[in-house]
Amino acid sequence: MEFRDVVRRRRMIRRYSSAPVDPAAVDRMLEHAQRAPNAGFSQGWAFLVLDTPTDVDLFWWATGARSTGAHARPNAWLEGMRTAPVVIVPLASKDAYLDRYAEPDKGWTDRSEDRWPVPYWYVDAGMASLLILQTAVDEGLGACFFGVPGEYVDDLRSAFSIPADHTPVGAITVGHRVEDTGSKGSAARRERRTNVVHRGRWES
Repeated sequence: MEFRDVVRRRRMIRRYSSAPVDPAAVDRMLEHAQRAPNAGFSQGWAFLVLDTPTDVDLFWWATGARSTGAHARPNAWLEGMRTAPVVIVPLASKDAYLDRYAEPDKGWTDRSEDRWPVPYWYVDAGMASLLILQTAVDEGLGACFFGVPGEYVDDLRSAFSIPADHTPVGAITVGHRVEDTGSKGSAARRERRTNVVHRGRWES
């Protein structure tokens, strides 16, 4: 598939067919993710791959699917997303970046976070996640990146023994697309903006 087609076809898929995902395709997603740019070649990321029904069910239970009442997830969203046979959780390690930039070739002598204008450990994990999404398209699959609610992060850590120095930046469902999987909410009615490029000077 041409790269421009991969970019144009990428969309968030929220419901999947029952067809299994080839493990080799998942391996390629992870291989490409590790080619993402990362500050100082810190490589402060990790990827938790959940590809068995037991682990996928545990992921949803740990991240709030067990909730009822006012705190329950929207049923249509949850029911659709839970059809995904694979969930990938990108993780970011801040310590890896602080350690890397305290090395002699970087010229810093401490691990202070004050030197960082933005938390690049999260930025880099986001770019790696995008490569997973794009590779899914190239493999003929669908995927969706979404956030893990803050109140369930500790439960997710506990369920899968995620180290304390790695922070989940979200999760990605992966599976075979089914028809009409786009959002039915207000986002589906929004047009893609074309006025976000500013050259030389910001103009409103």
